[in-house]
Amino acid sequence: MTDSPVPPVPAEDPVRANRARIARLSSLGQRIGYAMFGVAVVAFFIGFFAGFTDAVTTLIVVMLIAGSVLLAPAIVAGYAVKAAEREDRENGI
Repeated sequence: MTDSPVPPVPAEDPVRANRARIARLSSLGQRIGYAMFGVAVVAFFIGFFAGFTDAVTTLIVVMLIAGSVLLAPAIVAGYAVKAAEREDRENGI
């Protein structure tokens, strides 16, 4: 699975270079956000079977909130980069 939605960018095009940078940050944000959701799910099952302590409950809530804060803008930015690249291709740029 390729995480690079943007082809390599010529150094002389600052718009495409900025778009590639945003795509990389978006991909990183998505990975971290989904990883935080994964940690929350694992912590939930640990709490479910071993008992919900204050630490487990706090971990679950913090991971869900932090994952949402990271993931939402990362997904939007990823779609924005893909749409901009698609528009450039359709316009022959």
